[in-house]
Amino acid sequence: MLVVDERIAKVGTREAIEPLIGADCEVIDAGGRVVMPGFVDAHTHPVFAGTRAGEFEERARGSTYQEIAARDGGIQSTVRATRETTLDELVRAAKRYADWFLRTGTTTVEAKSGYGLTLEDELKILRAIERLNRETPLCYVPTFLGAHDIPPEYKSRREQYVSLIVDEMLPRVTQEKLAEYCDVFCEEKVFTIDESRKILSAARCHGLGLRVHADQLTLSGGAKLAAELRTMTADHLEHTDSEGIAALKSAGVQPVLLPGSVYALGSSRYPAAREMIDAGLAVVLATDFNPGSSPTPSMPMILSLASTHMRMTPAESTIASTINAAYTLNRGDQIGSLEPGKLADFVIHDCDDYRELAYFFGIEHSWKVYISGHLAFKR
Repeated sequence: MLVVDERIAKVGTREAIEPLIGADCEVIDAGGRVVMPGFVDAHTHPVFAGTRAGEFEERARGSTYQEIAARDGGIQSTVRATRETTLDELVRAAKRYADWFLRTGTTTVEAKSGYGLTLEDELKILRAIERLNRETPLCYVPTFLGAHDIPPEYKSRREQYVSLIVDEMLPRVTQEKLAEYCDVFCEEKVFTIDESRKILSAARCHGLGLRVHADQLTLSGGAKLAAELRTMTADHLEHTDSEGIAALKSAGVQPVLLPGSVYALGSSRYPAAREMIDAGLAVVLATDFNPGSSPTPSMPMILSLASTHMRMTPAESTIASTINAAYTLNRGDQIGSLEPGKLADFVIHDCDDYRELAYFFGIEHSWKVYISGHLAFKR
């Protein structure tokens, strides 16, 4: 592979490339290792304060995610901590997580807000993402998720919080060009179908792409709403049925599956990946990295779960975490595969066979990580 000015100029056999190597060309010998596109993680929540290790222990003792959330734990716990944290402190914490993504072979992440739930705190998180894009090698694609939960101060007047998102948050976010997408946690006890439709329709009017947390906890109709609105993605889909899958296919909505959150919550209800693939959907895999339900940045771990619990082949999961994911971020022509003209985002994995990424789980396989042709991580 020949890289010139941050982009891939040519890919071919050694015999085809070797004559093109000039005296000023840096030669990288992969030593027989696997070379792949960088992982594109199309669903993460990478900016937050604190951890929820205490809740992790509570779940180990038998409490459910919903029980913890009902007593103002869960998302609200992270919201309280994030509201009390400065922009500089959020950036400093998130840089640690950026290193984690890089060392597991991820070069681009979709990055959601959603732990502020006030105008200024949501803007703070999105500004942190903007700084991370400048101050780390990792590429961030920002998504506004003000509709992540109803904050405690609006519990008895939820319609006013929906109005706050539509009338104040969305205009400011788009005015300051802080997000490319808008997401909504569509669930009956979070944001209803009607509330989600109102928020997403307003976001579209502001020029944002649309994504939806759909059918994660119940068969709420989130997948069908995604199909109705022709959103870019419908994410989670643990409870989506055959009708929902058919609706996604008909509308051309890409499913983003997050087996890490199913695993971390101790559930056994994984999304129907096999049925989605058989229906012709371009399935995407992502980590759902967040402090509560999926505290992992490791795409290789997700690939392993996809094979062991969702019957996806290593080839299918590789495609789902690279080129398919790139298209959900409107970057399919720039990243996600190693082709001439694309950015030179690639990873050299210390493996003999690409299937080892999922097979040897719990291992950091990345030997060297390059973003736009520049070394971003070296083991």
